[in-house]
Amino acid sequence: MSTISLKIEFGGGLELLFANQRSHRIDIPALVPVSAPSAAGPLSTDEQESQKKPADVTYLLYWLRDNLLKEREELFMEHGTVRPGVLVLINDTDWELEGEGDYQLKNNDEIVFISTLHGG
Repeated sequence: MSTISLKIEFGGGLELLFANQRSHRIDIPALVPVSAPSAAGPLSTDEQESQKKPADVTYLLYWLRDNLLKEREELFMEHGTVRPGVLVLINDTDWELEGEGDYQLKNNDEIVFISTLHGG
């Protein structure tokens, strides 16, 4: 199985949710499941392979939640995306210009998450 290597950075306080570590190097699968198995039952190995798509930022968000996030998921994700007030940069470009969650990840991409919300 091929993988994609990524550099992930957190700032603006988000690093506190990720074991107080600002920078992470991770490897994720290059191809990921399209969706959950159907009601008809489990998929065969051939069906599983044909039901895959290139890894995108939406997959990465869930991967980060399930593998690196240590506490308070609601401060990172909301309704299947980052919560309002979290700036996402893909290779130093606002993710809105790159297609947001649909951006297909490439080897050595740098994804930065910065919280713009501050308590007072």
